[in-house]
Amino acid sequence: MDYNDQMKNRLRRVQGQVRGIIKMMDSQRDHDDVVNQLSAIRSAIERVIMYVAGENMQYCIREELMNGGESVHEVLEESIHVLK
Repeated sequence: MDYNDQMKNRLRRVQGQVRGIIKMMDSQRDHDDVVNQLSAIRSAIERVIMYVAGENMQYCIREELMNGGESVHEVLEESIHVLK
């Protein structure tokens, strides 16, 4: 599976958010602000995980169908297992 620019850009945004939180900590910002930003990062990471998993699932299903395979069910189960 190729990791496209959109996936990488999402992670670069998270990387920027992490740098921002470190600056917040260095300037003694209120803990509520820091926790809110950490929560935003967690949500962003979860979205990246779902995006990568979804793209991989589509890729695997397409490959399986193009190769005449009948194990699409297995591909779906594996993808669900990864998401759990």
